[in-house]
Amino acid sequence: MPRLSRRSLLAACIAAPTFARAQGAWRPTRPITLVVPFTPGGSTDFLARLLGQSITDALGVGVVVENRPGAGGGIASGAVAKAAPDGQTLLLAHIGTLAVNPWIYARLPYDPVRSFAPVSLLAAVHNVLAIHPSVAARSVPDLIALAKAAPGSLNYGTGGVGSAAHIATAAFEVAAGIRLQHVPYRGTGPAVSDLLAGRIQMALTGAPILLPQVRAGSLLALGVSGTRRLAALPDVPTIAEAALPGFDASQWYGLVAPAGTPAPVIDTLNAICRTTLSTPAMAARLEQEGADAMPSTPDGFAAHIASELARWGAVARAANLRAE
Repeated sequence: MPRLSRRSLLAACIAAPTFARAQGAWRPTRPITLVVPFTPGGSTDFLARLLGQSITDALGVGVVVENRPGAGGGIASGAVAKAAPDGQTLLLAHIGTLAVNPWIYARLPYDPVRSFAPVSLLAAVHNVLAIHPSVAARSVPDLIALAKAAPGSLNYGTGGVGSAAHIATAAFEVAAGIRLQHVPYRGTGPAVSDLLAGRIQMALTGAPILLPQVRAGSLLALGVSGTRRLAALPDVPTIAEAALPGFDASQWYGLVAPAGTPAPVIDTLNAICRTTLSTPAMAARLEQEGADAMPSTPDGFAAHIASELARWGAVARAANLRAE
């Protein structure tokens, strides 16, 4: 599928400004800061820039995407939690910051439920299990057998403790009954760079950053962590069908504002998210990156956070995950 042009993406968002103006909803008077809790190059960054452009088109103000990595997303999340609840500072939150960190960090500068006002769930990004070509495995069962033969000998990289890749790989370890060695980085980009160089052996992380390397033959994709194969990698089986029935460890991302943000602000931003993510052009763009659009109501997103907290708390306990 060819990449959509910038013009096509902008055209996909025309309905959003029409909605905002028709409703006479909240209109900011200065640029909005959209905080991303990781370094540039990962799935959060990709989604933030698409969303930022949509908000700009809808509201007529600039959106500054600010990458603030550290502490598994805790630094960025804590900063947004303390920001003024006026819609001018938003967080591109994800599974790690809202559903995993509370279980592995003894102290957090925010509460995943009380510190934020959910705006909308945005997308699910499927993780891809990729290895360096030097690893003696060509399938998920091969990799599991290799790990069982030499526990702790395979290193996997992630964007940090508590990142979506960390929890997904921990779930993989539990399901497969294996032990891997975690190597946390300050962002997904550096982890993938070391994987390409052969300094680590594997990664189970978001499809957007891995797809170009897999297509180029620099990395080998063994499996996909979701419930279906990716259109971008039709010959790569899901981990569930290859070896572990029922396995599902996709990432998800959503937009939140500081708690106490007025309802008109939340409603305006939610309408932009839902309208933008519902367009065929945006769905196609996300599909290219191994992602599925998942727009929701604010209440629907709040319910999703609650259910994911329970789900990944069980995984964290089973894997004995703790931040050092």
